[in-house]
Amino acid sequence: MPDSSFVHAAFSSIASRYVTANHVLSLGADIAWRERAIKIISEWKPRNLLDIATGTGDLALAIKKAMPEIAVQGTDFCRPMLDVAIKRGLTEVFEADAMNLPLPDASFDAATVAFGLRNMADYEKALLEFRRILRPGGHLLVLDFSMPDGVLAAPYRFYLHRILPRIAGRLTGNTGAYAYLGESIEQFPRGEQFKQLLAKCGYTMPTAQPLMCGIASIYTAEA
Repeated sequence: MPDSSFVHAAFSSIASRYVTANHVLSLGADIAWRERAIKIISEWKPRNLLDIATGTGDLALAIKKAMPEIAVQGTDFCRPMLDVAIKRGLTEVFEADAMNLPLPDASFDAATVAFGLRNMADYEKALLEFRRILRPGGHLLVLDFSMPDGVLAAPYRFYLHRILPRIAGRLTGNTGAYAYLGESIEQFPRGEQFKQLLAKCGYTMPTAQPLMCGIASIYTAEA
C-alpha cells in the first residue's frame, strides 16, 4: 500500500503543474475519461455529490459544468492541491483524510474518486468510509489507471516505468512522484479483482469498464 507521507509530499510539490502534466502524459485522454464518468453520473441524477481526493478539482469542476443542478463538494488531504482547485473555481472544498471523513452517515447521493484511491494507504478502509457517507442506494464511481492485457501490456509497462517518469520530471520538476505512479498502477487491483473488493466492502451491483484497452478503468457500485 502507498505511504501517505510520501504521497502528500509528492503531490504538494507538483500541485501547480499537475493539470498540465496529466493532459500531456495522457495525450488528452484523461479529458475523455472524465466525460465518460460524467455520462454515467448523469444517469444517477444525484442531488449532491462528494468528489473524494479531488486534487486540483478536474472531475468536480467538470461535473459542476455539465450538471449545475448538483451540489458538488470536493475534499483532499493535500492543501496545495485544494488551493489550486479553489483558484480554478471549485469553492466548496474541505481538507480531510479520505479514510476519516468529517461527515455524517448517509449524507450524499453519490461519491466519486478519480485517480485517488490508488494513492490511499488502505483501499478497503477507504471504500468502507465512502459507503458510510453514501445514502442507501447511493452510487460510487471510481476512475483510475489500470494495466492492459495482451500485446499492449509490455509496451505500456515500458512507457510507464521508463518514459513517463522522464517526461513528467521535466514538466513538474519531480521525477520521483511519477516513478511512484508506475509502481502504484501495477499494485492496484483491477477488473474482477476490484469488483470483488467492492463486494467485500458491502457494495452491490459492482461494474468494471475498461477504457483505451484497459489503460484506465471506471468502476461503479451501489451502497
